[in-house]
Amino acid sequence: METLRTPDDRFSDLPGFPYEPRYAPTSDGLRMAYVDEGEGSSGTVLLLHGEPSWGYLYRTMIPVLVDAGFRCVVPDLIGFGRSDKPTQVEDYTYARHVEWLRSVLFDELDLSGLTLVCQDWGGLLGLRLVAEAESGGQGHRFSRVCAANTGLPDGRRRLPDAWWQFRDFVVRTEDLPIGFLVASGCAQPVDPAVQAAYDAPFPDPSYKAGARAFPDLIPQTPDNPATPDNQRAWEVFEQFEKPFLCAFSDSDPITSGGERALIGKIPGAAGQPHTTIAGGGHFLQEDRGPELAQVVVDWVRGG
Repeated sequence: METLRTPDDRFSDLPGFPYEPRYAPTSDGLRMAYVDEGEGSSGTVLLLHGEPSWGYLYRTMIPVLVDAGFRCVVPDLIGFGRSDKPTQVEDYTYARHVEWLRSVLFDELDLSGLTLVCQDWGGLLGLRLVAEAESGGQGHRFSRVCAANTGLPDGRRRLPDAWWQFRDFVVRTEDLPIGFLVASGCAQPVDPAVQAAYDAPFPDPSYKAGARAFPDLIPQTPDNPATPDNQRAWEVFEQFEKPFLCAFSDSDPITSGGERALIGKIPGAAGQPHTTIAGGGHFLQEDRGPELAQVVVDWVRGG
């Protein structure tokens, strides 16, 4: 597998992101970058980003969580941020992404008692990690889940037209305008310097295979390779009694209403203080990051 590694100077002087990266190997030898901040007296929060962002997305949430005593672990998915980037779209599969995360978070960092905060593909991957940990005798890895603008597709439901428009654009565009896509998914204006920070991991199109791969990895048909795994994950969540909170935004055309499936099917969602974040688009961490972080703080402290 041929890989690229974004030069460090691409990450110099990013606005609002003073955090030093750390690195750990995946089970197949790729280098995954992550931020690890905070002393952890209140517990550990795992913040998982999605497509086509990177850990930078959580920069306004980290200070709120750290000030509340949490340890924040923020990985860059393989293909994104400072992590290694396989160069072929075919190098990326749903199962590989799950294993890349599992091997770093559990084998290398040995994290446990986690509060998972996940959005977009951070949920598609994070929820699989939770389900597989529960079914595999590793239930101590996660204590609770906060899902924000995400879900766990299992081949039974077609995604909305807004998603298909995004998918078609990604498939036909080799040189994806990453920063533009993130800004387009926000409800609030994005400063040009911030938009440039989302472009930073991708010096040229050869670095963008991971971003181009993600849309067609979502299981929307019974014959998708990930469909059986996600259906098994749902069998776990239908018995999942740990606290499960939905904090979706009010202005995301892709995931709007998706929280109903989670709240309706997951026992641990019953009685939780589910909330709607006003003024947030798909990337609600960018639009309303401190507010979402405070929701997490109050929820953990209250439960």
